[in-house]
Amino acid sequence: MFDFLSFLPRAVIQGIPLMLGSTGETLTEKSGNLNLGIPGIMYVGAISGVIGAFFYESSLPSPEAFQPLFAVLISLLCCLAGSFLMGLIYCFLTVTLRANQNVTGLALTTFGVGFGNFFGGSLIKLSGNSMPYLALSATSAAYCTPLPWASATGWAGKAFFSYGFLAYVAIVISLVVSFVLNHTRVGLHLRAVGENPGTADAAGISVGKYKYAATCIGSMIAGLGGLYYIMDYASGIWSSNAFGDRGWLAIALVIFTIWRPNVGVLSSILFGGLYILHMYIPTGMNLAVKELYKMLPYVVTIIVLILSSIRNQRDKQPPKSLGLSFFREDR
Repeated sequence: MFDFLSFLPRAVIQGIPLMLGSTGETLTEKSGNLNLGIPGIMYVGAISGVIGAFFYESSLPSPEAFQPLFAVLISLLCCLAGSFLMGLIYCFLTVTLRANQNVTGLALTTFGVGFGNFFGGSLIKLSGNSMPYLALSATSAAYCTPLPWASATGWAGKAFFSYGFLAYVAIVISLVVSFVLNHTRVGLHLRAVGENPGTADAAGISVGKYKYAATCIGSMIAGLGGLYYIMDYASGIWSSNAFGDRGWLAIALVIFTIWRPNVGVLSSILFGGLYILHMYIPTGMNLAVKELYKMLPYVVTIIVLILSSIRNQRDKQPPKSLGLSFFREDR
């Protein structure tokens, strides 16, 4: 039997990192930057937060001295700083030096995964743990604490109120980014930069500043997705190559949502559900069927991409200058 009541919370928790990653990438792509380094940025954001939490917990004289608020703030700030630096590196290479965006993004992904695995392995050795993972249970508990009234509201509490604070922050971020892009002057300028940077520059809009700001902020949002995965979904346990292909799935989600962060709120939960569907549908020992279920998020994305291309509606297409460097002297 399919247990929907237990499936939905796991789908939501699985989808939150995808929501944050896709929201950050959508904001970046709206400026014309195609950042394929999102998987690496999520790794760096996660390991940066883990480093901050690890040294905070290690510095305590006793477990009773643990302060949840300090642990959360330290890990959050470290995560945002690490992912911001990754976004800054990407912008310096692609906006200032005008390097190829695809190559730069892939290089950042390779670097970010290696960076995370190297420092994660170093922390495991420092902790003296004989097992190949690092556990930050105290900090994780601070992230996973549900809303106070979750247990008193039955199935509704389990379905809607049983998540850590960062899940609700992710939804707010997606809605705020959507509002800024579609209903503010800043969003209008940013979309103009992504569509035609030459025209935007002629109108007095600073193309470089908007690209830097959108990419760095988008990277910090994506980095939060990596931190959420470790602290909430994985219960504070860091192990090498733990993310799998979730970073790439977040990029695929950008196409699925047609570059609309508000649509990404429900779409990420759908993707999260599709990602773990093979765990809830009985397939016996038939491993081939399980692998087919794992393909569902990508198959759905391909179908949406084909349909949007056939319909060819302007509001469902990527920014015209996406992936292209801006040369001011050519306008």
